[in-house]
Amino acid sequence: MEFQFTPVSAPPSDASLLDTYSQSVSSAVAAAHPAVVHIEVQGNSAPGGSGSGFFISPDGYVLTNSHVVHGARALKVFLADGRKLSADLIGDDPDTDLAVLRVSTDELAHLALADSDAVRPGQIAIAIGSPMGFQQTVTAGIVSGLGRSLRGASGRLIDNVIQTDAALNPGNSGGPLVNTRGEVIGVNTAIIRPAQGICFAIASNTARWVVAWLIKDGRIRRSFIGLAGQNVPLIRKVARYHHIAQETGVLVAGMDPGSPAARSGLLEGDIVLALDGVPTPAIDTLHKLLTADRIGERAIVTFLRGVELRRHAIIPLEMPTRPE
Repeated sequence: MEFQFTPVSAPPSDASLLDTYSQSVSSAVAAAHPAVVHIEVQGNSAPGGSGSGFFISPDGYVLTNSHVVHGARALKVFLADGRKLSADLIGDDPDTDLAVLRVSTDELAHLALADSDAVRPGQIAIAIGSPMGFQQTVTAGIVSGLGRSLRGASGRLIDNVIQTDAALNPGNSGGPLVNTRGEVIGVNTAIIRPAQGICFAIASNTARWVVAWLIKDGRIRRSFIGLAGQNVPLIRKVARYHHIAQETGVLVAGMDPGSPAARSGLLEGDIVLALDGVPTPAIDTLHKLLTADRIGERAIVTFLRGVELRRHAIIPLEMPTRPE
């Protein structure tokens, strides 16, 4: 009997794997870097700062971080081709740390926003920006984690944040985090000091939604009820008696005078359990429910006052614009 053996292909060498990785990064950078800009900021009261951004359309719209440009008196954008242009602030949203600028020119290289829901841990992530003023700096790594949360300037959580080990430094803020096709998967926004390799970007799907509203209205409309709260555990006997499934609620620690919460009859010490029947086990959950479509609309807040379960009507108002 004769045996036939099929030759086994040799595994790729380390050198060829590194060459493939290098080519993937360099091709992505070549595609993306013409759209990346350096931003210089002149403030109203504080000294000027700087950051990064990138064009998202050929007619001059730039996406960056809110914390880079909020309160700016004047904005200058430095393009990859050496041009220096004045920019106008179209709108910013501190709750998601995103902002849109515009320069008066067209025919610009721009970047597409990828579907961040398709991003997977371990895939290559490439950051481009101006750390410490060094323009067009490139760092590469991987997506380290998904679904992270960061606290925004307003105190609200920014959800679905991408964690990466692509090195970020001051000045990278607002620059793009791209995949190997040069598409934006996130907007670089934060680092954890003094940790190394723990950096964060606002997911591109969040950015897509925010950009549309900022270009349309110059801001994101949200509702509020004027309640300062903190998460507290529920007394088990009380929860069982009222058939409350959740283990925590939002303690009313304070209220703005004349606010919807104050007018609804809530008192300090009450524990909010639900809004319109949706459980609120944490203050962040309550914030998420206070969307624009609730402005001026009657809702029912369910809460505990001592051991008594109560329900009051409440009418959220539009959240005021954050002062400069």
